[in-house]
Amino acid sequence: METEMKLGKSALTVAIVTILLLMIPFVAMQISGEVDWSFMDFAIMGTLIFITGMAYVTLTRFASYWVLKLAFIITIGITFFMIWANLAVGLIGSGPHAGNLMYIVIYLIVAIGTLRYYSNPSKMVYVMLATIGGLILLTIVAFLAGMQNYHASSASEILMVNGFFIVPYAIAAILFRDAARKLKSKN
Repeated sequence: METEMKLGKSALTVAIVTILLLMIPFVAMQISGEVDWSFMDFAIMGTLIFITGMAYVTLTRFASYWVLKLAFIITIGITFFMIWANLAVGLIGSGPHAGNLMYIVIYLIVAIGTLRYYSNPSKMVYVMLATIGGLILLTIVAFLAGMQNYHASSASEILMVNGFFIVPYAIAAILFRDAARKLKSKN
């Protein structure tokens, strides 16, 4: 009962923070014509912020060591940023096309792996390695498909963007490994 009340309070806090963050573009729309969000933009971003906030609250509450907490924060944060950037401008070129849709596989690897193994840091290492492998494979597919020739895209951009995301997942993998070692030595 106490856990349910804490989770309810956390959900309310996350909902309030989500609304406050959505007020930024809403107010900007009133002041400037350069910000033009549709209802769908607010709905998608609100959902993304709320889910990210709840993932943070749930996973960091479970984490018994600061190293494990930090690993979850990095995983959640970089995944949020990847989704947001892809929705906002696209990660390969610009706009909705196969190159940007391929990242859905990466989100699924992180989400399904984390839901399945959040309580086992040693398995979370494999989730991070699978995510890194997915990003490397995505990069290879992008080059084989000639996506470096898309409008507003280049070979160096594809390499830099995917490398940018690989690094934090690698750091999270190292942190999950360290947390697993601490848990093992404790038992």
